[in-house]
Amino acid sequence: MPVREGLALYAAAVEAGALGLPLLEVGTYCGRSTILLAEAARESGTVAVTVDHHRGSEEQQPGWEYHDPTVVDPQVGAMDTLPTFRRTLHAAGLEDHVIAVVGRSPQVARVWGGQLGFVFIDGGHTDEHASADYEGWAPKLAEGGTLAIHDVFPDPADEFTGQAPYRVYRRALESGAFTEVSATDSLRVLRRTAAAL
Repeated sequence: MPVREGLALYAAAVEAGALGLPLLEVGTYCGRSTILLAEAARESGTVAVTVDHHRGSEEQQPGWEYHDPTVVDPQVGAMDTLPTFRRTLHAAGLEDHVIAVVGRSPQVARVWGGQLGFVFIDGGHTDEHASADYEGWAPKLAEGGTLAIHDVFPDPADEFTGQAPYRVYRRALESGAFTEVSATDSLRVLRRTAAAL
């Protein structure tokens, strides 16, 4: 996550933390954005919850542009970013402010029972994954809560990297339940202003 987007994410999370509800992130990877949310949660007296299966999204698999062979578990032959994430969180001194949930976002969303003050969608970039993240978590966002979506690229040339998040962003706005608060490069921040989605 670029610095400008990270600062905007952090500012939005701090503001959302005033609701006193958990701040949730979908798509942890190695924990850079989690640190921002954890610090915002610490300041707000709440907690950051991060949801990821830690096997990497589509573009992080072998043969793709964002593949990092150093996070492949040689025993199972698959990506495993969980150890790196845990080291990142430990080094930042923010372990007490994060609940890490290891699982697939739609499954975790189905069993999540409470309201959220902040939802950050930064998981898979296919329509299937981005839509499932939105459908699973947006209804759990309290009125007045914040929805942040990363990798929103309106240009159709960015089909693989950002068109699915862009379509989710448009869907949220068109639902009438959200109002745009800010746009910083590929990060969009929306506020839930109506109950119905």
